[in-house]
Order: sequence, then structure tokens, then C-alpha cells
Amino acid sequence: MDRSLLIHVTVLLGLTALAVTSAPAAEPDPARQKDLIHLVRQDCGSCHGMRLAGGLGPDLLPARLADLPDGFLVATILHGRPGTAMPGWLRFMDEDEAGWIVARLKTGFPELP
Repeated sequence: MDRSLLIHVTVLLGLTALAVTSAPAAEPDPARQKDLIHLVRQDCGSCHGMRLAGGLGPDLLPARLADLPDGFLVATILHGRPGTAMPGWLRFMDEDEAGWIVARLKTGFPELP
């Protein structure tokens, strides 16, 4: 395995372990939920497709995400994926909000209000 790929995988696994918590994520207030829906539909949608069905980035539909651990997805949202176009969004949200997004993505993400 390429050394840089091994480093990237190790970093992602470490971030995943940090993102996993035993307590359920807090539910954002309705105004913040609206902001997060807009962020996912517009900003994430610019790479993952406006319907989240794929584009530059892979689709974010429930069938593809179902078997991926929530902690891995939260870590990916917050810290990005090294060596790819996926940026980290930690400066725009906290871990609970990223967990809320993951839960919504796994059940079918809401449309913009």
C-alpha cells in the first residue's frame, strides 16, 4: 500500500474513533435545522448533486450510506477526506449537527423549506 494512502487511512480511522460518541446527538433547533438543510442542499449539493444523487462526489442517498458507520460519516463531514476534493466543514457546524445531518441522510434528506 502506498505510504501516503496508508497515512490518509490512518488519519481517517483516528478521526472516526474521535467522532463516535455514546450519547445521541442533540437535535438542532428548527431555525438551525433549516440552515443545515440549506447548507447540505446547496453547498454539499454542488459536488454531490443537487438531488444528492452523485456528481463530482458520490451519491448521499440512504441505500449507499446504510452500511457506513455514523461515526465515519460524521468524521468525513467535519474533517473532509484527505487526498480528495471533500473539504472539512468543522468551522460551519459541530459534531451534534453533523450527526443530525447523517441521520437525515440515512433516512432521505429533507428538501429546502
